[in-house]
Amino acid sequence: MDVVTRADEDLLLELLNTTPVVDGERSDELASWESARLWATSHEGSGAADEIMALRRVRDAIQGVIRGELEPQALAVHLERIALVPRMTGDVLRWELRAADDHTLAARALLAWVAISERSPERLRPCANPECCRFLLDRSNANAARWSSMAVCGNRAKARRHYQRRRAAAAG
Repeated sequence: MDVVTRADEDLLLELLNTTPVVDGERSDELASWESARLWATSHEGSGAADEIMALRRVRDAIQGVIRGELEPQALAVHLERIALVPRMTGDVLRWELRAADDHTLAARALLAWVAISERSPERLRPCANPECCRFLLDRSNANAARWSSMAVCGNRAKARRHYQRRRAAAAG
């Protein structure tokens, strides 16, 4: 009964990561109507005002839950707008998402969070870099990923540790 696809998981991660830190300042890709509309339409949404507002609310709530700032119950209000309807296709049972058109993207992201939380707790988490506001979905077997981007956050952390070791060695 898997109603959530890899594309839905990617949508969730991309939605969560619409609030990155850029040049030391937290930004929001959904803050302006134009950038939010472009984001939504590039993810098969309509870009309508109600859709953007739903995406912001769901994103903020899921981010709060993942960071431990909100209880999962905070997502209940968003779940009330979603229905899964069984459909037989030949001999196969499929589940169809029913949500208002302006809540479909947010509903897909929310269902992806639910599926990941049930099957892979702790795989969806904030980046280990305290200066980064991004999230990562660790799909590795070892579940050892720490950085939203090894090229950015991982390398910065490694460089910081290297600098601290050299400084300590020079002082001692």
